[in-house]
Amino acid sequence: MDKLEKEKNNLVDAIVLGLQEKKGKNIVVVDLTEIPDTICGYFVIATGGSPSQIQALARSVGDKALELAHQKPLAVDGLHYSQWVAMDYADVIVHILLPEERAFYDIEHLWADAELTRVPDLD
Repeated sequence: MDKLEKEKNNLVDAIVLGLQEKKGKNIVVVDLTEIPDTICGYFVIATGGSPSQIQALARSVGDKALELAHQKPLAVDGLHYSQWVAMDYADVIVHILLPEERAFYDIEHLWADAELTRVPDLD
């Protein structure tokens, strides 16, 4: 594994840990690295139970990514309404959604060829 790949894996691991610390549900890592012409290498998708939990999840992801992977997001969008927050880390994009939005958009299945890794809920 080269240095760049290790950094990406460290970032994905830090993001997942941040989501787990605030009880994010149904965490899925979508590996897009083998699919040509995608916007990024990975999506990390999680469900939050309320707008306030989505805000807490986003803060936790930001804190863990900075602490463990030394990375800050390039952009964060959706915090105002907190129904769907997207955090852009260039090669990793985090999506934190309310259950209704997640079911409606079903973004983890946009790429049929992508490898999905489901992270067990902690509780």
